[in-house]
Amino acid sequence: MEGFYGEDAVIGGGGPAAKWRDNMSRKFQYYLDKSTPHPVARWIGSLVAAALYCLRVYYVKGFYIVTYGLGIYILNLLIGFLSPQVDPESEGPALPTRGSDEFKPFIRRLPEFKFWYALTKAFVVAFCLTFFSIFDVPVFWPILLLYWIVLFVLTMKRQIKHMIKYKYIPFSLGKTAVVPDSVGEETEALKPPSNSAVVEAESV
Repeated sequence: MEGFYGEDAVIGGGGPAAKWRDNMSRKFQYYLDKSTPHPVARWIGSLVAAALYCLRVYYVKGFYIVTYGLGIYILNLLIGFLSPQVDPESEGPALPTRGSDEFKPFIRRLPEFKFWYALTKAFVVAFCLTFFSIFDVPVFWPILLLYWIVLFVLTMKRQIKHMIKYKYIPFSLGKTAVVPDSVGEETEALKPPSNSAVVEAESV
């Protein structure tokens, strides 16, 4: 029963096409996992993909609807990247607001790796869509650009207000050293006795 429902049964039951797809998926996942500890190289690749898409759109002078949809999708990804995993409005503050609170690193709703992967995949898909004329809908692109800018400003304004209200920043800068008020008392208690105290103790 284990072999029937196992991985070998799934691969063998699909024929050569399923085997090839599974092998390609494994290889892709392998290289994707290897790229995890190299964020600089990953983001350079994303910038190259974005530059290729921009050059493609500039060259064909079209596909503004695809670009607008890509911009809205990137804006949604950015909101998830800047938002905490736990919403302070519903479940209370997830980050310390006083020096006596326990240190908690900022945990994103959308982690950096998933943000990068979704962003890069979006540029690749949008680039492929530019080769199909059905997606080249004639529109007046300045209106779309103006609407996206207004939407971006309003969204970022709301996000910044949320950050100020709940006192968090979307970056973990390390644990902040907090000096308690009783540190002076503890230091005094750990000081060695003075010479006069030693003399008095010996005379007694």
